[in-house]
Amino acid sequence: WQKVLYERQPFPDNYVDQRFLEELQKNVHARQYRYWAVVFQSGAVVQQLCSVCVFVLTWWYMDAGMLSPQGLFGAALVSSLLGYVLFDAVDGGAGRCESGRTRWADLKSTLVFAAFTYGFSPVLKTLTESISTDTIYAMSALMLLGHLIFFDYGANAAIVSSTLSLNMAIFASVCLASRLPRALHAFVMVTFAMQIFALWPMLQKKLKARTPRCYVGVTVLFALAALAGLATVSSVGTVLFASLLLTISCLCPYCLIRLQLLKDNIHGPWDEAEIKEDLSRFLM
Repeated sequence: WQKVLYERQPFPDNYVDQRFLEELQKNVHARQYRYWAVVFQSGAVVQQLCSVCVFVLTWWYMDAGMLSPQGLFGAALVSSLLGYVLFDAVDGGAGRCESGRTRWADLKSTLVFAAFTYGFSPVLKTLTESISTDTIYAMSALMLLGHLIFFDYGANAAIVSSTLSLNMAIFASVCLASRLPRALHAFVMVTFAMQIFALWPMLQKKLKARTPRCYVGVTVLFALAALAGLATVSSVGTVLFASLLLTISCLCPYCLIRLQLLKDNIHGPWDEAEIKEDLSRFLM
């Protein structure tokens, strides 16, 4: 018996002999994970959850009158300047040299965005007056959930879309800002949303690539800050959110590694044929 179909043999087409399973291979492309490496990678999810939590808490404080727009704008401006300096200091300005973007261009972009947002803040304030508050809250929650789903956590998947994720977050911020008391509140809220959803992830990725230890420290401090802010609003919510963060950063990596032990993918002569020869010469 020969494993060919182009010759007539005294065997049925589905016949196999005892040598058929000699080429059996298991888990050829299985990837071996290390626990702390998976925990490190989960930091991106933890940071993004904390970003959404901090944003919602900031909006709640402003809506309750416990945080002034001037105070938030000043704090956001100082933190943005510190992050801007840190972003260049991490790689010694190598990234800026590669992109060819100057600091003057960054300043112009910032001024244009601030002027545009401030000029349209009265429109943002009255944009959703005809929509009920419950609908606004539901849309904002849905958009923030979509932002978390489509965010680029570093995985190469079809569902990842940084543009869609950012647009959904900004849409949620506009919806929530329209329920604040004045147009100045709406301007500061949208500006803060751009900082925490667009600029903060860029700094995270830079720290993760250049200084992993600093990235871990920033992630832990950011999570503690989010939990501390949430504790002033709801103790039950703090416990639930802390449980969620621990599940994502500790329990899920453990489950992934344990499930890898049960992986049993088989490969053999029954697999679809793969052409490994270079066929480019036939396409000339």
